[in-house]
Amino acid sequence: MTQLAEPRCAVLVGPYLSGKTTLLESLLSITGTIHRKGTVKDGNTVGDSSLEARSHDMSTELTAAPATYLDDQWTFIDCPGSVEFSQEAQDTLSIADIAVVVVEPETDRAVMLSPLLRFLDDRNIPHMIFINKVDHTEATLSDVLAAYQTVSERPLVMRQVPIQDGETIKGYVDLISDRAYNYKDGSASDLVEIPAELQESEQSARMEMLETLADFDDDLLTKLIEDVVPPKEEIYQFLKKDIADDKVVPVFFGSAENDQGVRRLLKALRHDTPGPETTAERLGIEAGGEALAWIFKTVHAAHLGKLSLVRVFRGAIKDNDTLNGAHASGMFRLTGEKHEKLGTAKLGEVAALGRMEGAKTGDILTPSGKAPEGLESFPEPLPPMYSAAISTDKSSDEVKLSEALAKVSEEDPSLSHENNPDTHELVLWGQGEMHLQIAADRFKNKFNLSSVTMKKPQTPYNETIAKPISQHARFKRQTGGHGQFGDVHVDIKPLPRGSGFKFESKVVGGRVPRQFIPAVENGAKEYLTSGPLGFPVVDLSVTLTDGQHHAVDSSEMAFKQAGRLAMSEGLPQCKPVLLEPISKVTLSLPSEFTSKAQRVISGRRGQILGFDAKPGWKSWDEVSALMPRAEIHDLIIELRSLTFGAGSYTFEFDHMQELSGRDADQVVAARAEAKKAS
Repeated sequence: MTQLAEPRCAVLVGPYLSGKTTLLESLLSITGTIHRKGTVKDGNTVGDSSLEARSHDMSTELTAAPATYLDDQWTFIDCPGSVEFSQEAQDTLSIADIAVVVVEPETDRAVMLSPLLRFLDDRNIPHMIFINKVDHTEATLSDVLAAYQTVSERPLVMRQVPIQDGETIKGYVDLISDRAYNYKDGSASDLVEIPAELQESEQSARMEMLETLADFDDDLLTKLIEDVVPPKEEIYQFLKKDIADDKVVPVFFGSAENDQGVRRLLKALRHDTPGPETTAERLGIEAGGEALAWIFKTVHAAHLGKLSLVRVFRGAIKDNDTLNGAHASGMFRLTGEKHEKLGTAKLGEVAALGRMEGAKTGDILTPSGKAPEGLESFPEPLPPMYSAAISTDKSSDEVKLSEALAKVSEEDPSLSHENNPDTHELVLWGQGEMHLQIAADRFKNKFNLSSVTMKKPQTPYNETIAKPISQHARFKRQTGGHGQFGDVHVDIKPLPRGSGFKFESKVVGGRVPRQFIPAVENGAKEYLTSGPLGFPVVDLSVTLTDGQHHAVDSSEMAFKQAGRLAMSEGLPQCKPVLLEPISKVTLSLPSEFTSKAQRVISGRRGQILGFDAKPGWKSWDEVSALMPRAEIHDLIIELRSLTFGAGSYTFEFDHMQELSGRDADQVVAARAEAKKAS
């Protein structure tokens, strides 16, 4: 193979607990990047080095590390496996030359892979599958392969067949080189003869692989029809081209914990991974022209400040270069949490640029500040699916909290926050309960905000009225000087749902002077922020029909108080009604779980509108429903539990709906208790 001068980038992705962090450690150990291999159990791996990752025993952010293998330069990037951190994986995959999808040999967990494989295929990102932990499986690899084929749009091509000793896999036969190897702890596998009992099945598997490749190459198909077996050098080239075009997905197996199969994976990566020029072309970046780098991650490091992780796709970038109008102050090569000074980042390399304050994840950096047209779009932030009301016990920390929220949202675009105008809460949105818990941990660990608390956000209930009333109210107060006097007659009437609040005056003869009429409206509005049931009042009209004034004692304040008094005395007699927000929810999930999802919707007071096949997704459905907002809070937890983490949903406000009976009584009682406590 001709050596590629340009560094390449392989991204490790896959479901939670599939062993990506262990695989990264094995790759770094075999390539000599690290001298001592750590373990997840001992907490001394290059990946998962943050306090959040160690405390939760899971990957919570990407880990990048350089390596050299047979003189080829690599950057390996390990991404979190939890579905709640999918944004991290999607953003990183966008700049990868190839993805290594790490999976467990568990047939019932194959469905977890559907969204990830779909993302890779939608963007034509070359990828391989590495079936990890084969030393702990009871399933046959043929059954595992069949299970994963059901969730892959691209044909899976088994590159190896296992050599077994009873139920133990002790080696493999490579289907292209036609050579057999036995695993050897701590070093490269031993070359051995192909076991006699395996020769027939190995040849059958080899022919099946060639037939799959022939589906995409007429020359190979012609040779197979003529019973001509091409030399292995040609087969390698057929496979390499099909991988680069994302037409087939080669499958390898091994045990990263024991370094088994990892060298075979490295050799396949070296031979089959496209170079950065090919990736740039896939992304729509033309060759030639000024230097260009793409930001795929933003990090706020404790001692270095803001770091923009980039991959260079054209030319070279030097420390202190001006990019997009800003100076790159410091440039580093990352190995986990370690930072090594870097003078120049060339084509294909991954680097961290310091203090690019105006830059954000997804930005293209060039000396001119102009991005080429026609580029592949960067992944959009994932829609929010879980929320928490966030606050700080110390008023002095409120500014720090605002700054921390901005930074964690910059680091992870799938986190967002808002000040809810109805509940007056600061709400943090993310992908799940653990996602927000990790964010809270970062507030404490990175921003010294130990006073931050999170709780379930309030549901933005409203209230309205069911019957009209005419109400008279007088505000009169006598003091030593001028008194206060305002007298009003108002008609209060319900309006159709969604009408909001309307005010008009029908006063004649100057009974209420013109300059005082707006004060009556303001008084009414002020009361409507919290009605008889304790919630904002909507969908009613107030008409000022009559009143009285005093030449000396009347004032705007007096009539404002009179308007407020009319509402406070009148609305309790108007048959107050509680309104709850109803959202339109669209669940996306594998078809095998659709009937169970419908029961979940019904159990949450939802109204199913219908379901249909999800466009472009094989064996997936979309279920539409109307569901009370109060029932959506932890919907994603139940949905993921039901679908092995594969399901998701989107929602949007649809309408307000009356709520009565025990449910309404409980909401009103809880509101009263909360007000009393505050």
